[in-house]
Amino acid sequence: LVDDATVEIENIERQMALGKNPHQAILDGAAEIAVPAFVSTLCICIVFVPMFFLSGVAKSLFVPLAEAVVFAMLASYALSRTLVPTLVMYMMQGHHHLQPDEGPSGNRLARRFHAIHRRFNHYFELLREHYVILLGHVLQKRKQFGFSFFAFGLASLALVPFLGQDLFPAVDAGQIRLHLRAAPGTRLEEMPALVNQVESVLRQQIPGDQLAEIVDIIGGPYSTLNTLYGNSGTAEASDTEIMISLQHGHAPSPDFMDRLRKELPTHFPGVEFFFQPADQVSQTLNFGIPAPIDVQLIGGRAEETQPLLVDINNALREIPGLVDIHIYQRWSKPTLALEMNRTQLQQLGLSARNVAENLLIALSGSMQTTPTYWLNPANGNTYNIGARSLETDLDSIDALMHIPVNTGNGSEPQVLGNLVNIKRGVQPSIVSHYNISDMTNIYANVQGRDLGAVSRDIDKVLDTFRPKLPKGTELVVRGQIQTLNNSFTGLAIGLAVAILLVYLLVVVNFQSWLDPLIIISALPAALAGIAWILFLSGTTLSVPALTGTIMTMGVATANSILLVSFARSRLEAGIPPISAALEAASTRLRPVLMTALAMIAGMLPMALGLGEGAEQNASLGRAVIGGLLFATISTLLFVPVVFASTHRWLERRYSAGHGIPSLARDHD
Repeated sequence: LVDDATVEIENIERQMALGKNPHQAILDGAAEIAVPAFVSTLCICIVFVPMFFLSGVAKSLFVPLAEAVVFAMLASYALSRTLVPTLVMYMMQGHHHLQPDEGPSGNRLARRFHAIHRRFNHYFELLREHYVILLGHVLQKRKQFGFSFFAFGLASLALVPFLGQDLFPAVDAGQIRLHLRAAPGTRLEEMPALVNQVESVLRQQIPGDQLAEIVDIIGGPYSTLNTLYGNSGTAEASDTEIMISLQHGHAPSPDFMDRLRKELPTHFPGVEFFFQPADQVSQTLNFGIPAPIDVQLIGGRAEETQPLLVDINNALREIPGLVDIHIYQRWSKPTLALEMNRTQLQQLGLSARNVAENLLIALSGSMQTTPTYWLNPANGNTYNIGARSLETDLDSIDALMHIPVNTGNGSEPQVLGNLVNIKRGVQPSIVSHYNISDMTNIYANVQGRDLGAVSRDIDKVLDTFRPKLPKGTELVVRGQIQTLNNSFTGLAIGLAVAILLVYLLVVVNFQSWLDPLIIISALPAALAGIAWILFLSGTTLSVPALTGTIMTMGVATANSILLVSFARSRLEAGIPPISAALEAASTRLRPVLMTALAMIAGMLPMALGLGEGAEQNASLGRAVIGGLLFATISTLLFVPVVFASTHRWLERRYSAGHGIPSLARDHD
């Protein structure tokens, strides 16, 4: 946001250094960069077009960012054209440029500030002199430099396949979410003792100075309606969710999770353990499912698909980086089937419905089956009244068989045991459907590898099983993998469209097809810088990193526009291309460096990723810093070379076609 004002003030200062009075310097300085700054601002806004190509949660997260930047940049440009020149006019009243041998008048603070300012300018001018010398050598060997720089940029892009791909960087929020599944049929009364033993192992593996608290949620929800408000997967008494909070400054959570994956199964054989995302960002990106990877087998009959699912589950365990693999559905929940003695029912004048309703009221209450309302005459309010048996009274099969069944015909109630026979069996504890068809899920987490690489390995494994699928079934991978592919595709298409729009915008402004190509020639170097910093910092390519890439494209283009527009003006004044490029680069060195350094300094705290959950946006800051470092070098060295070479070629071509001496040929 400070770039427009920075460039404006710097140009006004440059005009005043030429001996102009403040009023004229403000007018000339503002007029000189009004159009280039406007085009630069539009370029920065246009590159955010790819954000609108996203879908799902990623779009909800980043479209507001794009809108905020666009509106803020437009406001910044308007203020830099109006408010900033006005403030400069007021603050420059009585402004006097000191000569090199002239000292300031005033207090000690003013003299100290002037000394610092003079020393800074001295070193900056030394930097400018060395830069001009370096650029002069580069311009003399422009073919060799241009080819080498371009080749380096292309070679750097070869790092992209080694970066890895993630939808979002992993966030360590200091929370661990452990799910425990005891053997099917384990009673709720037995679970607290088991959970206490698990807690003891947790406290052994996590040091006391690292552990803040442990919260246990044992058993399924009291009401099945409550399952709609969470994604923990607790469905029966043998399920437990353990929430572990770590102290501030804790060791990495994945280290503790790796340790617990090894220790817990050895202490509790037959108990299933797996971790689920604990931070809100991951839970949101998972779209409500308890894992980032969801392998779905849709269709088919259970007796055909269950053995196949077990084989797929075992094959997925061989993939490096894929952890917490488990089949969500359980097929062996113990049940009691009640077979009606229809002869006895007929003799008593009862039906199967009578038995079922009485049993349902005793076990689940009468609120759903036979709702009863009582009107309080004192206040006129109506209250629901429900009746059910106490859970403590139904503690055995014998107690279940003594549930009274009301005949409804005025005769004595009958006990359930006289009307039914008990048969033990098993059934699924969870039944899932997708478009009416039966569906079974295999959930898994990713740790130690990027999501993109794991996704490719999963596809290879599933391709070996697809020919074995029964007719009418299909294997589908959903979760973050699906969102990752959609988001990356949308951003890639949007980025290409944004670069094309930037090019066409500059074409309209410069009335040239070649100069816009010179301007965007700095972008490959920016991409190379992003690839290098992500590779060296071990950061994967993600949606935040791509967002940083888009931001870098806008700033790199804006800096190139400032340099090329000034070089064009010098070229129109009759200066040869090489001299025009050299003068433009020397003149625009300060604003280009100030713009890049301001952006880099602003992104540095984000890039360091300090604090809880800061990893989420660290890749964005790193992408901007790496891209701008390389883009600035490209703007100051490669762009002048391309400009000089292109316009020398155009001038020679024009001169040869009209039979006149080439000015460029006289200044080789």
